[in-house]
Amino acid sequence: MQPSPARDVNVASTEPLISPVGLVEELPLTPDVEAVVLEGRRQIQAVLRGEDSRFMVITGPCSVHDEESCMEYASRLKALQEELGDRILLVMRVYFEKPRTTVGWKGMIYDPYLDDTFDIGEGLRRARRLLLKVGEMGIYTATEFLDPIVPQYLAGLISWAAIGARTTESQTHRQMASGLSMPVGFKNGTDGDAQIAVDAMTSAQSAHAFLGIDHFGQTCIVHTNGNPYGHLVLRGGRSGPNFGAEAIEAAQELLNKAGVPSQLLVDCSHGNSNKDHTLQNIALNSIIEQRVAGNTDIIGCMLESNLNPGSQSINGSLEELEYGVSVTDACIGWDETEGLLRDAHAKLADVVQQPVA
Repeated sequence: MQPSPARDVNVASTEPLISPVGLVEELPLTPDVEAVVLEGRRQIQAVLRGEDSRFMVITGPCSVHDEESCMEYASRLKALQEELGDRILLVMRVYFEKPRTTVGWKGMIYDPYLDDTFDIGEGLRRARRLLLKVGEMGIYTATEFLDPIVPQYLAGLISWAAIGARTTESQTHRQMASGLSMPVGFKNGTDGDAQIAVDAMTSAQSAHAFLGIDHFGQTCIVHTNGNPYGHLVLRGGRSGPNFGAEAIEAAQELLNKAGVPSQLLVDCSHGNSNKDHTLQNIALNSIIEQRVAGNTDIIGCMLESNLNPGSQSINGSLEELEYGVSVTDACIGWDETEGLLRDAHAKLADVVQQPVA
């Protein structure tokens, strides 16, 4: 294409990227991992339909930046799932994309070396390789899809997906969600408004046609059937937390008015902890109490949890970072996570039936 002063004025350069099918062939989905992904989706769908009364907990690091600590977390979660799985369905957060209010590290896919080299090809490889390893352990995975191209590379390895507070109002992400193969949780807006997420659920249930890429990386028109497993995730906002009984009742009224499923999850972090990781337990304890009191539409929660508590700043290289500590939002540590989940398991003894086989 000939240069033009009317085009690409602010584009410094472009680089070719491996196609989705090329990456899948390089790092193929094995039958065993595929079975894990599909079983995870089946169980989550059963929870959403009310056929499985277990409490779903989506827990893990705010973002993945280190494969070793991620795998150690997965190993610990696997052991806990085997012990608590009769009442709690555990799904691991494996987040590779981070939305930023202004600027900052955007996640492993975009900057896998944490040094602003932006080797996205290597980031996609690391992300897919890590999801395969976690799947081989029998762990169900959850992630947030931020860039609409990324699902073509990773979606076959994910059992649950989130659309974040900053993108729930985006038509592009609602359309994308309508074609995703797994259940999708829509978070309320950053101001705390749940109506935005309810509208997103309505949109994502419908069929759409939009611009995208196919598995070969070719620009195409994507036609979707609509996703019947969209649901609300309350995460608080600038107006404060929204995990209390009154806020949840108001959200359910919006869901019922729109004619969409009334089941919802509560994100115990973000606005619901006033961005203080040490307050996540307050939100969790509240929704467990509400669930025990009879609100079966509260189907689960999200926790930001890592091996060690707190957060740290990226200071130039992975080797200089403290092991198992978040480089984005502050997380609770494993010891607290395990304690909270054991406590929740005990409290749910009289309200959770055996899961559907």
